[in-house]
Amino acid sequence: MNKKKKKVQLPFRLNILFFVIFLLFSVLILQLGVVQILNGEEYENEINRTIQDTTNIPVPRGKIYDRNLKTIVDNKPLYSITYTPEKNVQAEKRLEVAEELAKYISMYTDKNKKDKIKTITERNKKEYWYLNNKEEADSRLSDKEASEMDNAEQYKTILKRITKDEYEDLKEEDYNIILIKKELDKAYSLTPQIVKNEDVTPEEYARVAEHLDDLPGVNATTDWNREYPYKGTLRNLLGSITSQEQGIPADKEAYYLTRGYSRNDRVGKSGLEEQYEETLRGRKEKIEHTTNKDGDVIGSKVAVKGERGKDLVLTIDLELQEKIDKIIRDELKTAIQKHPYENRYLKEAMAVAINPQTGELLAVSGQEYDRKNNKFKDAAYKALQEAHIPGSTVKGASVLAGYQSGVISPGDSFFDSPIQIAQTKKGSWKPLQHVNDIDALRMSSNVYMFYIALRMGGEYRYPFPNGSSVSFDRSAFQEMRNYFNQFGLGVKTGVDFPFESTGVVGSTSSAKAGNLLDLAIGQYDTYTTLQLAQYVSTIANDGYRVRPHFLKEIRLPNNEEEDNLGTVYRSQNTDVLNRIQMPKSQIERVQEGFRQAYQVPSGTAYQYFTGVDYKPAGKTGTAESFYVDDGTVMTTENRSLIGYAPYDEPEIAFAVIVPYLGKPTSQHPINHKIGRGIMDTYFQLKKERDQGKEE
Repeated sequence: MNKKKKKVQLPFRLNILFFVIFLLFSVLILQLGVVQILNGEEYENEINRTIQDTTNIPVPRGKIYDRNLKTIVDNKPLYSITYTPEKNVQAEKRLEVAEELAKYISMYTDKNKKDKIKTITERNKKEYWYLNNKEEADSRLSDKEASEMDNAEQYKTILKRITKDEYEDLKEEDYNIILIKKELDKAYSLTPQIVKNEDVTPEEYARVAEHLDDLPGVNATTDWNREYPYKGTLRNLLGSITSQEQGIPADKEAYYLTRGYSRNDRVGKSGLEEQYEETLRGRKEKIEHTTNKDGDVIGSKVAVKGERGKDLVLTIDLELQEKIDKIIRDELKTAIQKHPYENRYLKEAMAVAINPQTGELLAVSGQEYDRKNNKFKDAAYKALQEAHIPGSTVKGASVLAGYQSGVISPGDSFFDSPIQIAQTKKGSWKPLQHVNDIDALRMSSNVYMFYIALRMGGEYRYPFPNGSSVSFDRSAFQEMRNYFNQFGLGVKTGVDFPFESTGVVGSTSSAKAGNLLDLAIGQYDTYTTLQLAQYVSTIANDGYRVRPHFLKEIRLPNNEEEDNLGTVYRSQNTDVLNRIQMPKSQIERVQEGFRQAYQVPSGTAYQYFTGVDYKPAGKTGTAESFYVDDGTVMTTENRSLIGYAPYDEPEIAFAVIVPYLGKPTSQHPINHKIGRGIMDTYFQLKKERDQGKEE
């Protein structure tokens, strides 16, 4: 009986066991069904998950041409080795790439080897040693120390414990690897970084191109550098761009990043390169990368084709510009050589040539003489950014201010003899007897302008009692300046350039009556050469003040024929800023005074322009100035000249300022020599070009 019971119990237990196993398998099968049928697609997508990333590839900048389509800024093509890392590339991987790339390129030449190696810092050497001896380096930090530090602190401590003896024993090939890795470390994920684009030999380029499969992220491509065929001409007005190492300026990072720039992009940092950055930058090529969940790139395609920047055509006439630069250099050198002691503070001169009707800047010149090295350098920016006391050139504005304020009428005359206010005596360069408004401009009467200023200040006594004091209305300073502002004197001209000076305004609160008289003859406030050019253009242009501009037109890039310009994208139109608020007949009085100053024997510019056939007009200027020499204030002179031609249909206007001359300046009238040279050159070029068209 007992045996039968035992036989019955064994199958029962097995049945229970099989039943449990059956239940487990059922649950497993059910779960697999859920995974495969209900969630299968979701899990498969997760396994195959990819991410779309976009890389922006920089393109060459637009070129810059003069008005006659001469190339003045170009792009010089270069061989270039670049590195575009995938996501999450570690330092060890970058070192491997650097070691492999070092087999094919050298980061220095025999000439610059020492300078290049000097750029390798102590930290660079330690990091290189660490990556090559990571296990040994990590062992120098105990587990206890490591537990009390974050990763950055651990790394910093380990580097400190690497001794000089360990990392100083480097070979030449090690230096080359370190220099390459320094460039690789600058790269952002999926963003090209230039490793080398200077002095890349054809052999290096070919070797890298041949071994790209062994160099992940590396590419052999072409790059560009800005090239200036005319060297120093206009160099500081054209401006410059940042290097890739400098990238976008830190103070404008947010501005550029929101406009699609990368941190290592080259951008205009000064001059016209900065002013027209958006035009010159071009459209980057957009490469769309497909990466898997590990960050590996598994596919790429061009999403947007790149296009180099648009081209600028400037208003500048390069041939005229070069000739005016030479005229200024020659006249500066002559003045200094003739009177080396008297002109010991003379070192620069500025000139602007402009079309008064359109505002097109034909030439903007500034030359600075380096006495120590006996050479000149381009300083054209000073015509826009350096202000000086101009002297009598402003008298046209003073006469028009007299008309507009109602203190004089066309044809009014005064007796020109010195005026003494209290103990101060002020007069013209010589007594001129009775002069009317036109005479005052032709012969440059200070006294005539004094009476205008006195009347604007509320003083109407005539003739003025010598030795008397004056009670004047200080608001006359601002009133006269408001009239001057209409011509562009003391305000921004509106030129298309990143910065221009508005000059320096003399004190009003502590000013005396004599200072108001000085303001009327250009001896109180300071102005730039460009402001004077806009002012004389306004008079030449019947009272219309136009905005001076460098840009003539923007052209689309011609990618098929790089030597030819593309079609016109935009032309710069004449921009009239304001019209002088007075009748044309009054402006014509000043125009006549300017004409006589150049064309009538008693005119102050007549002897320098006699015999010319282009009918010039304008105004001369001399102003007392002061030069600080080692703490000592020395009295000097500024010489200026403004003009335009032809008188009846002006097509060129100009302004010249030569500061800090010694006395007597009449022995070499440098301002007149430069002005005559500008006008002669312009009309001679015009004649030659017209003859060339006929032939």
